[in-house]
Amino acid sequence: MSIWWTIGAFILVLTPIILVHELGHFFAARLSGIRVDEFGLGFPPRAVTLFKRGGTIYSLNWIPVGGFVRPAGEDDPSVPGGLAGASKKARLFTLSAGAGANFVLALVLFWIAFMIGPPEYEIVIPEVMPNSPAMLAGVQAGDVFVSVNGREVTGSEVVVEEIGNAVGQPVELVLLRNGEEVALSVVPRLEGEYDPETEGPTGIRIEGQKTGDNASMGPVDSLTMSGQTMFDVVWGTLRAPVMLIRGQITPSEARPVSVVGLSQLAGRAAEETASQGDWFPLLWFAAVISVALGFTNLLPIPALDGGRIMFVLVEAVRGRRIEPEREGMVHLVGMLFLLGLMLLIIVQDIVNPIIPF
Repeated sequence: MSIWWTIGAFILVLTPIILVHELGHFFAARLSGIRVDEFGLGFPPRAVTLFKRGGTIYSLNWIPVGGFVRPAGEDDPSVPGGLAGASKKARLFTLSAGAGANFVLALVLFWIAFMIGPPEYEIVIPEVMPNSPAMLAGVQAGDVFVSVNGREVTGSEVVVEEIGNAVGQPVELVLLRNGEEVALSVVPRLEGEYDPETEGPTGIRIEGQKTGDNASMGPVDSLTMSGQTMFDVVWGTLRAPVMLIRGQITPSEARPVSVVGLSQLAGRAAEETASQGDWFPLLWFAAVISVALGFTNLLPIPALDGGRIMFVLVEAVRGRRIEPEREGMVHLVGMLFLLGLMLLIIVQDIVNPIIPF
């Protein structure tokens, strides 16, 4: 997959999802009478002030990652018309609106995707590199994946994950060739034994090939399936730690993913959409990420929306506010922790990329 697919997908897929989240906060704040000092496209530093209206600066910033909302008095209840000084109901509405906007976006994207319908396709090997482990094992161009290490190949991610997790070890392949199944064993090369710029550890190129028409649904069934799928994504996320402990999923399937890994996955979805002329993969991916972003931001972690919501709920139970200085310190520590964790995950996604091909 080209680096340009990764960069392009980041800008065209992930950035709008983040922007929708911030727009949810923005409109909720305005509806609640909370003053917004700045709404920015991209992250600071500021490139240019587009215009100013209603006391809000609308800016264009240099880092093309979604956008941001800067409400007045975010941590200072003494600021008139600010977020911290607003009623508990207004704060809860404003803080949760970002996730709400992501859920609405996901519902619409899933709805459109299901009306288009998931494609029926198989994972084909169009090219085998000379003298590669795959060629030496007997893999041929035109072979179709049936299973990898006993795991049915339902998509390219199965091939990528199973081979990426078994470098230096035999990988059992079942391929379909001229209508007959062929069993082969391939040993993916270790890092340093091949040029990752030109080929992967096994020396094959894979692509999805449609085998039939999309199985589309009607509007009502698509909407029902969209709601169910959103629930499945959230429930699957909650169950991931338990499933990992029980061995129902592998560590690679449960690993956290940074913006680098997400960009890789978005690039693959965009490439599949472009090569197949089918919008389902890209719409599906964008919807899943929108749900994940909304749900993650609602977790009761300091510095996230959920962490701030937790303080509002504690205030409602106690009957009085926790001192702004203490709350601000908790959010600061939480932000530093999240930034450190994010940096570690980014390094992991660079050293051990999601897509090793």
